[in-house]
Amino acid sequence: MTVLLWASAFVAIRHVGTEFSAGALALARLLVGSIALGALLFIRRPAGPTVRTRKWPAKRDWPPLLACGLLWFGVYNVALNAAERRLDAGTAAMVVHIAPLLIAVLAGLTLGEGFPRQLVVGSLVAFGGVLLIGTSTSTGGAETWGVVLCVIAAISYAVGVVSQKPLLDRLPAAQVTWLACTIGAVSCLPFAPALFHELRTASAASIWWVVYLGAVPTALGFTTWAFALRRTTAGRLGATTYLVPVVAIVLAWALLGERPAALALAGGAVCLIGVSISRRRSRSERSTAEAPTLSTVDA
Repeated sequence: MTVLLWASAFVAIRHVGTEFSAGALALARLLVGSIALGALLFIRRPAGPTVRTRKWPAKRDWPPLLACGLLWFGVYNVALNAAERRLDAGTAAMVVHIAPLLIAVLAGLTLGEGFPRQLVVGSLVAFGGVLLIGTSTSTGGAETWGVVLCVIAAISYAVGVVSQKPLLDRLPAAQVTWLACTIGAVSCLPFAPALFHELRTASAASIWWVVYLGAVPTALGFTTWAFALRRTTAGRLGATTYLVPVVAIVLAWALLGERPAALALAGGAVCLIGVSISRRRSRSERSTAEAPTLSTVDA
């Protein structure tokens, strides 16, 4: 679900990019996401003993929350929006998708996830697929500042994910997402004057697309991501996002009539193979997973 929703965001951003600037679009998207998630949390308040697990985060939770909100929700959105105004989609996709590799490296170094062979091989294969997709859709030119912005977006994305992972062991996924989204929205408040001006001139269709970006790919998509991240490693889940450009190609083909090149389709197939390899369990992991079952049978 996360892959599908995040892929749809690329189609929406492409549609509204001519009427909203990078910072204004990021602020509008995060404000809608924060309001939607906040309403969900306060309407569906837990009852009974589970209330205690949903208290305000402890002091130790705030540094990673701030890192996740400021970098992943704030810096990443603004940098990526600005980069896509300077680069073609293919070049942007190639540069931004160093993020899953960075996630695997950072998670291996800081979260103790190590470097499983399947993950390393699968990530490299999937990244090769992204390169094929980028090559097939690139116009051949790359502005230096646009590439720098994409690298900033990728680093912010990776650090944000690694910061978020430990929080999910202590806090509900929806709460972590809401707080990070709200922090990101606050960090984008300097773009409020531009947003007010652009809302007055934007078409109704573009405004609805912005609402969609905030409510669906942001509020729902980041929550389903956090739900999944709690149940797997950051490196392995990060590799799954190599599917985003593949799904984005399909959606752009269906909704915008942008027929992909044969090389892009080949790149999509390579991405699928790479993600499949990265998600495959090693023999030791399979043995560990089967051990409790065997013990129970023996008992």
